[in-house]
Amino acid sequence: MPDILMVMGSESDFGSMAAGVEVLEEFGVDVKVRVASAHRTPARVEALVKEAESDGTQVIIAAAGMAAHLAGVVAGKTILPVIGVPMESPHLSGLDSLYSTVMMPPGIPVATVGIGKPGAKNAAYLAVAIMALKDDDIRNRMVDYRAGLGEKVDAMNESVQRKLRERDA
Repeated sequence: MPDILMVMGSESDFGSMAAGVEVLEEFGVDVKVRVASAHRTPARVEALVKEAESDGTQVIIAAAGMAAHLAGVVAGKTILPVIGVPMESPHLSGLDSLYSTVMMPPGIPVATVGIGKPGAKNAAYLAVAIMALKDDDIRNRMVDYRAGLGEKVDAMNESVQRKLRERDA
């Protein structure tokens, strides 16, 4: 029983989406990763969604480029939360994918994150945050992670202040 289903429209998307898999693994979240195309294998997409609904999956992350209809097709087939990750494309640097993923008709939402690898990471963090609503262990891991981000910013500030002092000396 995976917590998260991550579906990609193409194997080429894995270069970016692997970063999201790593985030989920760091939080101890079970993820099932599959390749299925909204246009080339629509029956497989539908079967994956039905399986996700029946096996207790809590969130679906869908990544696709160019026409980027995968997240929308998935969202149209389930009431599970769907997070769309637009992939970079050679034609419009991923803006085509972003617009296709984010512009859903009312009633069929897709939570859309940034393009490519940063988006893959944020999709994973958003999925973890959704799961944290019902899982105290995951919530505590997320709280600790966020505290660590603050510590990194504090360290960067100290470094900049030190460089300023050294420059002025």
